[in-house]
Amino acid sequence: MHQHEIKIIITQYHDVNELPENERQLIFAARGSAPKAYAPYSGFKVGAALMMDDGSIVVGNNQENASSPVGSCAERSALFWANANFPDVAVTAIAITAIDHSGNRAVNLSPCGACRQALLETEIRFKQPIRVILDSRDQIDVLDNVKSLLPLSFNVDSMFLAR
Repeated sequence: MHQHEIKIIITQYHDVNELPENERQLIFAARGSAPKAYAPYSGFKVGAALMMDDGSIVVGNNQENASSPVGSCAERSALFWANANFPDVAVTAIAITAIDHSGNRAVNLSPCGACRQALLETEIRFKQPIRVILDSRDQIDVLDNVKSLLPLSFNVDSMFLAR
């Protein structure tokens, strides 16, 4: 038997002004996108903003549906739009924030498994890490890459395909 330890490094900030300017702008873009979400069922509005390799910012927000699997998370809304419209431009960072029906930012925030997998696929596709910025009410957690969120991930190396 062998044991392996997996460590995840999270840098925590308590104020948006502690971050570099480009990451502050990304957080503000996510915060601006969250109120525009369509979340009539949960009241939980999520905004995501992607920093593209060319410096542009792409935003997305969650879109709920009475048939819940038909909706889309903010992260995947932004990511799929970016990949469809800028297929050759890598994503370098994502900022995610959420607000409740009262307009308060979420206490704790992290992407769902499907969003983690979609983000990881983009990270692998462009062979470039995507910095993850989680903007919660009391702190901002920053991870250097998506792989940190999904250390035992399913990817092309998991498939038995001839290359």
